[in-house]
Amino acid sequence: MSEGAKRAVVVTGASTGIGEACVRLLVEKDFLVFGSVRMADDAERLKAQFGENYAPLVFDVTDGDAVARAAVTVEDRLQGRTLAGLVNNAGMAVAGPLLHVPIEELRRQLEINVIGQLRVTQAFAPLLGARASQGEPPGRIVNMSSVAGRMVGPLMGPYSASKFALEAMSDALRRELAVYGIAVVVIEPGMIATPIWDKAESAAFDAFDPTIYGPAARRVQKWAVDQGRTAVGPAVVAEAVHRALVGSRPPLRILVLGNSALHYYAQLLVPPRLMDWLMARHFGFDKIRRTLVSSRAAKKEVTQWP
Repeated sequence: MSEGAKRAVVVTGASTGIGEACVRLLVEKDFLVFGSVRMADDAERLKAQFGENYAPLVFDVTDGDAVARAAVTVEDRLQGRTLAGLVNNAGMAVAGPLLHVPIEELRRQLEINVIGQLRVTQAFAPLLGARASQGEPPGRIVNMSSVAGRMVGPLMGPYSASKFALEAMSDALRRELAVYGIAVVVIEPGMIATPIWDKAESAAFDAFDPTIYGPAARRVQKWAVDQGRTAVGPAVVAEAVHRALVGSRPPLRILVLGNSALHYYAQLLVPPRLMDWLMARHFGFDKIRRTLVSSRAAKKEVTQWP
């Protein structure tokens, strides 16, 4: 198939994990894939791996000028054609107790996972059909959220806040972009086996060790890494993305749970207070509470004696 006849898609965060799996599947399906990475070395590696159906873009979603230049590059390559899709996959995760997470880290989390997604969407929306005159059918936007955009576990407040925000933004975009005929679909993966768990294992939790959350934070970290490394691979998420891009009437939200299904449905069915208690028992937050209560009681006795 000639390049002019191929459907073209932009996938952000294409260097590893879910993004790379999306590029692989879409290239196999004969899409022309513009995959964004932050490092030139990754761009060269992916180009060598995927060949002529892959066109690298080098930008960080927090860099407005670089995103704008990338949109111009894609527009020049399309020569008047419309993008079939934009897959907003780029993202990262900040974890830790909210009382002790540095505000700068929370700001970085939201800048990448929320503001960066909108920055990319605004830049590429005209190429998807968000303009007055449009000769081809409009494209679709696929936003990579998470089950963490529906529910929150302890120490995942920053990440979940960003995904809750992305869910809200996706709803607004879906209703606003309907005037152009641009569909917006949200993918909600559970735990997926990607290199992110190597980063999670080496994450800087040292800062939380001196706090009362220290032991519980380490337990949450170990549980997440163990669960993540035994999860399903990113290919299942890529299949969901493909469905969102080409399905005649895809769901507005596509869940990809894998071994996260039990945790997900448990939180839907179990009353919130009971789920709080179960999580506290599992991760050791109940021990923190008992220690605090005992400490306060001891101090009260000392203060009142004799």
